[in-house]
Amino acid sequence: MTVADALGLVGIGVLAGVVSTVVSLASIISYPALLAFGLPPLSANVTNTVSLVFTGLGAAAGSRPELAGQGGRLLRLGGMAALGGMAGAALLLVTPSGIFEAVAPWLVGLASLLLLRPPKLENLARRREDGSGWRPRAGVATVAVYVGYFGAAGGILMFAMLGSTLHDSPARLNAMKNVLSALANAVAAVGFALFGPVRWTAALPLAAGFLVGGWLGPALARRLPGQTLRITAAVCGLLVAVKLGLDTYL
Repeated sequence: MTVADALGLVGIGVLAGVVSTVVSLASIISYPALLAFGLPPLSANVTNTVSLVFTGLGAAAGSRPELAGQGGRLLRLGGMAALGGMAGAALLLVTPSGIFEAVAPWLVGLASLLLLRPPKLENLARRREDGSGWRPRAGVATVAVYVGYFGAAGGILMFAMLGSTLHDSPARLNAMKNVLSALANAVAAVGFALFGPVRWTAALPLAAGFLVGGWLGPALARRLPGQTLRITAAVCGLLVAVKLGLDTYL
């Protein structure tokens, strides 16, 4: 990888980090970018997951005020997030790479559609728990499997699941989502780093960009037209899904 390629990945990481703070969909930018740099789909996915750890750490650290008083929930649900992320990573590594290539266009398309029409808390189930029942634990584990396997729009899915099972404010649920998603992603990243085809020459500059983008994102998000950015990212994601589908099936 040339110096120009590395600088390009840093720039992609900055943009994806900013988008992640606004619409929780960094992978829609970073995953296709890694494909464009010549990485095979499986390698691009695991490399992206490893790099995303830095965005997750920043998001979790920035959510500390809203996490106050939620230690019990974190203990109850964090283990399920870790197990789910581990299971998703294992599923990706033990299945043939052709399976992931076949489902990747559908996963990107699903993530983009969720971004166009994100679930709203007021439309979710009314019966909610405090995190000690089986429903939130099972929900966290299920979403975490997806995060470990691919992850695009995993934050949206996690937020929707928490909103349907826990009784709390959107800000505190979003903070919980940040931690649980970051935990599932981090566990998957460890597995990929040990056993997966991570392209470190791409992962490191992308991670540096994620760090900068995650730091700049909150300040820029207050000045950007969030609705316009969300729709633009979703449309671009759908175009990427169509392109991946054509390359895979034709």
